[in-house]
Amino acid sequence: MLLAFDTATPHVTVALHDGTSVVATFESEESMKHGEMLAPGIEHVLGAAGVPASSLTAIAVGVGPGPFTGLRVGLVTVRTLSLALSIPVHGVCSLDILAAEALDAGLDDFLVATDARRKEVYLASYAAGRRVSGPEVVKPLDAATGSVVVGRGAVLYPDAFPHAALPEHPSAAVLGDVVLRERFEILAPDPLYLRRPDAAINFPLHRSKHVDDRLSGQHR
Repeated sequence: MLLAFDTATPHVTVALHDGTSVVATFESEESMKHGEMLAPGIEHVLGAAGVPASSLTAIAVGVGPGPFTGLRVGLVTVRTLSLALSIPVHGVCSLDILAAEALDAGLDDFLVATDARRKEVYLASYAAGRRVSGPEVVKPLDAATGSVVVGRGAVLYPDAFPHAALPEHPSAAVLGDVVLRERFEILAPDPLYLRRPDAAINFPLHRSKHVDDRLSGQHR
């Protein structure tokens, strides 16, 4: 049994795959509530399928790119479950999840753009069933194109991406299929950050003489 989830966008998506088909799904429409919605989502799919957590054999997780907070929730959760259940974790670029669903819908040569905030998008291009460039973070007007663009980024910036196509958000059901069929590169469960998080710790530029004395004393 493969548990799959992605938290790289404002929404949370969870699915359970038995190796043959998807047996349960959960989709949260509540934006930016990853911490509140992921655990209930996992409980929902396990309960709906009548499967205990001990029956899970692997986990698939979207590793971004995406906002720091959402990715942190998903990746901390997947590492905790992996350690508790002693099962492997398979990471997938979240843009590849969108691309896989677009390919299933019949698209071939297209881009995927998701919301990177700060009036930017995470962008990658696909052709012949594979990713040929990206992901990168860019301003929409710098990447303006007449090609088909999948994902939330196309909806947010229609002037730059006038030919938007579904899907808009990643699907955990598709993520499970990507991992089981190895449709795209399988990654370690590490966050795919393309820039520094907004929050940062500010250290003082100058230490006091008392601190300097203590530090120098440690090396005597």
